[in-house]
Amino acid sequence: MNAPQQTRPRRRITIVGGGISGLAAAHQLTQQHARSHDSTLEVLLLEASARPGGTVRTCNRDGFLLEGGPDAFISEKPEALELARQLGLEPHLLQTNEAHRRSFIVRGGRLRPVPEGFHLLAPSRFWPFVTTDIFSWAGKARMSLELFLPRRSVVNGDDESLAEFVRRRFGREALERMAQPMVGGIYTADPEQLSLRATMPRFLDMERAERSIIRAMWQTRRRATDAGESRSTSGARYSLFLSFDGGMQMLTDRLVAALPPNTLRLNTKVAAISFNQQTQQWNLRLDANKTTDGTQTSENGATHGGETIATDGLCLALPAYASAQLLGGVEAQLAAELAAIPYASTATVNLAFRRADIPHPLDGFGFVVPFIERRKVIACTFSSVKFSGRAPAGYALMRAFVGGALQPEMYALDEDEMIAAVRADLGALLGIESAPLFAHVERWPRSMAQYHLGHLARVARIREHLQNFPTLQLAGNAYGGAGLPDCIRSGHAAATELLQTLSSVIQT
Repeated sequence: MNAPQQTRPRRRITIVGGGISGLAAAHQLTQQHARSHDSTLEVLLLEASARPGGTVRTCNRDGFLLEGGPDAFISEKPEALELARQLGLEPHLLQTNEAHRRSFIVRGGRLRPVPEGFHLLAPSRFWPFVTTDIFSWAGKARMSLELFLPRRSVVNGDDESLAEFVRRRFGREALERMAQPMVGGIYTADPEQLSLRATMPRFLDMERAERSIIRAMWQTRRRATDAGESRSTSGARYSLFLSFDGGMQMLTDRLVAALPPNTLRLNTKVAAISFNQQTQQWNLRLDANKTTDGTQTSENGATHGGETIATDGLCLALPAYASAQLLGGVEAQLAAELAAIPYASTATVNLAFRRADIPHPLDGFGFVVPFIERRKVIACTFSSVKFSGRAPAGYALMRAFVGGALQPEMYALDEDEMIAAVRADLGALLGIESAPLFAHVERWPRSMAQYHLGHLARVARIREHLQNFPTLQLAGNAYGGAGLPDCIRSGHAAATELLQTLSSVIQT
């Protein structure tokens, strides 16, 4: 007679936060679970709001496709593209339009084209840099001196602020007229506080390897030319940016659809977390004022307020301050480090116009605004030029960004005041006098993690504290990158770590 087969204990992994990081973690767990044919693993994803996806939000209005959050991802970081392919979204991928692959910077109330070959901080082509009217001749001369400056001695962990680095290498005008607005459009950050090592380490590496950033950029361009790659666009390498024909929410919607039944609970807010040393389990107490909307429920039916969920593995895919609040009673030092990561609030304002009402040719993908120009908008994307299918024929869609670390007073405006301020800037810069067909505002409070000086050291300390809790993982934009691929990578990494940890616990 055969001996009875030993039953493996059931395991539960719970993810708190249904943004892109949490969804990516849940997808990774359920896919690995399915491939291993392991019936002992339960995955639970808890989202406090009524919709998953976090800042990824797309809506359709009167034939216009509006992005409330990110409108694209970069294919140079492979995680988002690979995930899209896994989900069967490859036929829906959309490149930027080939025409007008350039951007503008505001100077003196006018839109000036970013010089061809200029990448964030430094030029890779000589003549477009010489002929641009973004910089004064004195500013160009100072920037050219960068070719002859020595390397900086390595001090303080080889980190410095973006502002310090650019002033040291290229001068004040390069910072004010190019680096600040370009980087501000990405991180909505104060360059005086932003850690270059945490955000754009390649420039520090260029200095160490080649001494001159300009020289390194020239060599990179020469190698690309030899390899047959085109570098004919100005500003960002727009050929690397991808979206979906139905908008970015196609990605999060497909992730939700791929989850097994009973995995996702909406309107389910975690009020408190504790850790049981004896059972080595986490206990999640749900907010008594939050219940699911009934779209997906637990095995026992709808979630009841005040319910406590026990789980073997836990992933907090939340803003760092929210994770800090939940972990305060578990590990005070870890919570303090998380709470010290600052955030900025931003808003997007989509405006629809008749194309005939816009005097500007819109011969680019948009513009960024230096802080010294004292405008209300940080940047504006010509959405219907950048990607096809964003507006009906004969119409145009604009998307302005306001707020951020340098202009919190703009985020504080009420909706009507915010729209009026954006319209005033678009009128001054693009000559638009007609009222928009409609305007749509999306607010994202404390959504942009700020990678200040010392950020990498803080993240290292956070990782050290997490070693005391092997079944706890963190994911999101607060740690190793703010873009969509970075968030997906963080979710995947958290899921993989939890599976490996729980598997090793069972084996021992």
